[in-house]
Amino acid sequence: MFKKILVANDGSEGGKKALAAGIATAQRFGAELHSITVIERPSHFAETVGEVMEEHEESEKYFQRICSESTAQAQAAGIGLKCDVRPGHEVETIIRFARDNHFDLLVVGFMGHSRIFERFWGGTSQNLTRHAPCSVLLVK
Repeated sequence: MFKKILVANDGSEGGKKALAAGIATAQRFGAELHSITVIERPSHFAETVGEVMEEHEESEKYFQRICSESTAQAQAAGIGLKCDVRPGHEVETIIRFARDNHFDLLVVGFMGHSRIFERFWGGTSQNLTRHAPCSVLLVK
């Protein structure tokens, strides 16, 4: 049923659950598995270029670690994982990547936020579900 699966993984608990579900789904269907992690744009409140550079370097290290850990987890399950780390707005970047690369399934972790409605359904996961060009598996 699914031939090409994309997991949105930001390293959160929801992202880790999404990765586990993506691995299990890829095993079940013999699908190709990809992961995308989005580095948000630098802070608008940095005072110096050095602060921006430091924030960028820390983000890159963090997200590369997520990619390495995710790849190791997939390999332990006998699944290959192609990992992408992209800059940009989370929803826009993931939707564009899913559309441009013709994914059959997007796997997203559920994560609540501070507003009352978003405690039931997080803004990012809700927007990804609404705008995805493919089926979406929302993992709690």
